[in-house]
Amino acid sequence: MTPETSAVVLSAVVTALAGGLGALVLARLSRGRAAVAALGAPLVLVGSLAVGVAVATRSMIVAADDYRSLVFVLLAGAPMAVLVGALLARRVWRLERESAGERAARERDRQVEASRRETIQWLSHDLRTPLAGIRVLAESLEDGVVAQPRDAYGRIVHEVDRIDGMVDDIAELSRLHAPTAMRREPVALDDLVSDAVTGIAPLADAAGVRVVAGALAGTTVLGDARALTRAVSNVVRNAVQHTASGGTVEVTTSNGGGTATVEVADECGGVPAEHLELLFEPGWRADSSRHDRGMGLGLAITREVARAHGGAAAAVNRPDGSGCVVTLTVPCGSVGSAG
Repeated sequence: MTPETSAVVLSAVVTALAGGLGALVLARLSRGRAAVAALGAPLVLVGSLAVGVAVATRSMIVAADDYRSLVFVLLAGAPMAVLVGALLARRVWRLERESAGERAARERDRQVEASRRETIQWLSHDLRTPLAGIRVLAESLEDGVVAQPRDAYGRIVHEVDRIDGMVDDIAELSRLHAPTAMRREPVALDDLVSDAVTGIAPLADAAGVRVVAGALAGTTVLGDARALTRAVSNVVRNAVQHTASGGTVEVTTSNGGGTATVEVADECGGVPAEHLELLFEPGWRADSSRHDRGMGLGLAITREVARAHGGAAAAVNRPDGSGCVVTLTVPCGSVGSAG
């Protein structure tokens, strides 16, 4: 084998070994990060070629000065490798970001579709229940088998009112999801709380629950008075429905840190921690047997109203475990966004 052939073989072997080692190191460093791999690949290629050629050249007993010059020439390609790697990494990073965005969009679409199917399922179930009751009562009246027709008529009116409330909740939730600007006007939260307490009074009296307005901060924000009133009323109504007879529901307002807060504390006995966030999901009920309490849209509407005002709705258990505290927060900064 001639010296030239030996040099070529040695260069190929050393280049392969150096490239393989560099590839292993790069694979470990870039695990799960394609942009890092794209940045390092040209460097590994240039480096392995430089090592292979340098070793082969050295074996051919080249003069030291010539050898150093050759190594410097080979290493001069490193900046170009870095530039090429950076361009590749930038492109890969963009592709990864676009791919991640597409995956997120597909996941959102999947979740929306799943939510839509679930919503249709519980809507059809909850609407069918009062309709079935009306049908039974109507057939009984037609057959003349009802002992107290007046009571039957009253029950039919009650069921119709239930359906009307359900349809109203659906329409309200749809309105809140629509990309339209919400009306903004000065809203006194204390007056809003007083109205909510007054409006819930008949339901609370029937349930034997006391509803009181606690500490009130006298806060005024800009918002949709109708939507905010409904949001607070939904929370208070939910608290009354889940508080046992003899219990108390307290409503308070506060402000601080640029945020106005309405807080409703009940005595429902608490909710498992893993269910607290589910309270605001449309149609969710801790007890699926409570059909007479609506479609489970009340707190979902409250959360959407809060979000539409740039705020949030949240629920926590009371420290003593006696009940829950639901808060509706609205940034006081919304006052400056009128128009």
